[in-house]
Amino acid sequence: MALSDLLYPDNPKRKQELIHLHQELLDCMSTNFHATNELVGVLNGHLGCTITPIEMRESSTVKENCDIIIQVMSEIQHQVQKIDSDMKDKLEPVLYQKLYDIKEPELEKIAIAQRVFSIIFGEATSTAAMVAIKLLGSDHLTLTVSKLISLLAQIGASVLGGVSITIIGLGLEMILHAILGAVERSQLLTAVRSYEKHLAEFKAASEKYQRAIHEVTSLVRQQVQ
Repeated sequence: MALSDLLYPDNPKRKQELIHLHQELLDCMSTNFHATNELVGVLNGHLGCTITPIEMRESSTVKENCDIIIQVMSEIQHQVQKIDSDMKDKLEPVLYQKLYDIKEPELEKIAIAQRVFSIIFGEATSTAAMVAIKLLGSDHLTLTVSKLISLLAQIGASVLGGVSITIIGLGLEMILHAILGAVERSQLLTAVRSYEKHLAEFKAASEKYQRAIHEVTSLVRQQVQ
């Protein structure tokens, strides 16, 4: 009996489900790598950051690639926190509060941020100030980054976390051979179902993350045109 028959004994049509599941994850991760690099480019180009762009490693495991993107997302969080700290240190409390006041006109916030960046860098563009305000005021982006870091950690620790991302081309049997050592055969289906749940949450959070980054990068492109 084939290993895939052990996983799906009652439904041969679902033998490819695990491959599709793995491919969905890789496609989603690839898009997140691209979106993250877009944001890194904006931070490096306009806010003086020096974050190294990332790329998926085909010779590495799912977990190792999850760790790569977790590391740069954590660095992005750190840089946004540093911007907030600089604003708080160099502004009077009333002006600092204006940055987070939803009733305050955005142009006024940008002017305040530009004043701080002029102190830090000697000069500052309105684009840099606009990016800073967008990042500081985007609870949407902050929350989605935190959510993605949590989900990536869960996926990396899951039953398929140790599988190389290139194994997909070798077929279902090879994937099952790779993961059967991780859990008992009787636990495998439960583990895969759990993985499916993580993937569904990951895809939803990824879409929000990508939209939030697109909002920032689109504004930057409009400013520099």
